[in-house]
Amino acid sequence: MERRRFLTRLTQVSGLILAAKAWPAFASNGMGSSGMADTHGTGPMARMGQKGLPLAAHDAIPMGRPFVAPVVLPNETSEPGKFRARLIAAPADVSYLPGVTTQALAYNGQVPGPLIELHAGDSVEITLENRLNQPTTIHWHGLPVPPDQDGNPANMVAPGASRVYQFTLPDDVEGLYWYHPHPHEISAEQVYRGLAGPIIVRPKSDPLADIPERLLAVTDLRLTADGQIPADSMMDWMNGRVGQFALINGLNTPVLSFHSGGHERWRILNATNARYLRLTIPGHHFTLLGTDGGRIEYAQPDLQEILLAPAQRVEILVAASGRDEARLVAASYDQGKMGGAGVTPVVDLMRVDFSGVRQVPQLKLVQPLRSFPILPQPSAQKRVIMSESMSMGAMSANHSSRAMIPSGMKFLINGKLFDMHRIDLRSHVGAWEDWEIVNDSDMDHPFHIHGTQFAVLERELAGNKRTEPLRAWYDTVNLKSQETVRLRIMQSQKGIRMFHCHILEHEDLGMMGRLDVV
Repeated sequence: MERRRFLTRLTQVSGLILAAKAWPAFASNGMGSSGMADTHGTGPMARMGQKGLPLAAHDAIPMGRPFVAPVVLPNETSEPGKFRARLIAAPADVSYLPGVTTQALAYNGQVPGPLIELHAGDSVEITLENRLNQPTTIHWHGLPVPPDQDGNPANMVAPGASRVYQFTLPDDVEGLYWYHPHPHEISAEQVYRGLAGPIIVRPKSDPLADIPERLLAVTDLRLTADGQIPADSMMDWMNGRVGQFALINGLNTPVLSFHSGGHERWRILNATNARYLRLTIPGHHFTLLGTDGGRIEYAQPDLQEILLAPAQRVEILVAASGRDEARLVAASYDQGKMGGAGVTPVVDLMRVDFSGVRQVPQLKLVQPLRSFPILPQPSAQKRVIMSESMSMGAMSANHSSRAMIPSGMKFLINGKLFDMHRIDLRSHVGAWEDWEIVNDSDMDHPFHIHGTQFAVLERELAGNKRTEPLRAWYDTVNLKSQETVRLRIMQSQKGIRMFHCHILEHEDLGMMGRLDVV
């Protein structure tokens, strides 16, 4: 197999260096495609960054600052049941390192972007103003919005232009979602430079509403020693970008002063390109309350860890302990990275200060948290196979696309690269279907589909089948190498929907398809 021969050669140091140096800069003036000074890295991502500079130390961004909640996007109308606002996508100067200005991309000058707070049934109108020098869109990740309002790559907003996104939320939608760009071949860059933000949709009735709530938006950041954001390296395109910083609401290892009542509800968003978050609170247990689509049917207590793949969300209940302090940690995770890139490193995401808690009362959760319907029997089946193909010869050659994607890397859906003009699958509106997602590759891939959410029915790995234990809604599901996941899904609106890997570099490299709902 050509890919395995390539990997064997890639692990040799000389081959790695030659391949990494083979790429040109983004443009002859040394500027990145976002218009900021940048070139490709000249070595493994863990050591080198822009223009061959070493990366900033893991503690170069001040640590231990107080936890800060995300800035809320103001609602410009007071009309009941309506939300109207404006998002401006533009270059921004951000201060990560003391005394240094970092050139980033931001919504309304904020990285991450402001929190959009909505309610089930709201009529939403959000104007995007594009002040970038490249096209962009806004994808309302996980929300059941009309296809022509979903920020698909076929509906680009040109530099200097604007568009109004309009949609009405169903009465039964709830949970933590997020928004981010979706232009083909440059989604990864726009997100890692800062364009992403959280959305909360509050239900009409929430039995957990009295529990103090925190929102933790986790973003990934890579900085060179001079405080700038380098472009993706060859290893990033293969494995997905993971920087040396994992920030919570833009802060490096903040300190959260726990609510004196002794319990908190944490909503956690993985808004990174490719970082897997194996979340744990050493010495503590927690309770799972919700997934991508909000509350699950029954709370799952006494968990010690949970895996949050890129783009996934989770809600957990955390109780204070007898200790004064704890840590929220992203433990190491082996996603089968290619080229000897190793596993995702351990990162302390946040410190938790329990010193203000004097007593932790017993908290009884109303069960079930949410009622789930009996899923109708499927009227059709579909199969989606995710795979990759690598050519060492093409990757070593000095060729790349207009978005500086190196030649020779192909991440495929059903054996094909993404084509903006091809329909890959068709479904009937309102019809329940069973989809079989197959990961025929050597690393993890998170599968995401637009416009709806699904129930995971079963997983199969190495011939062992396991029924999914949770009744919950998802829009993103992770698959390990050679794993098969079976899910039940229904699209309620006609039009074109995207489905793809949510490692954004893989999406840009072609691991994406188009579903026509008729």
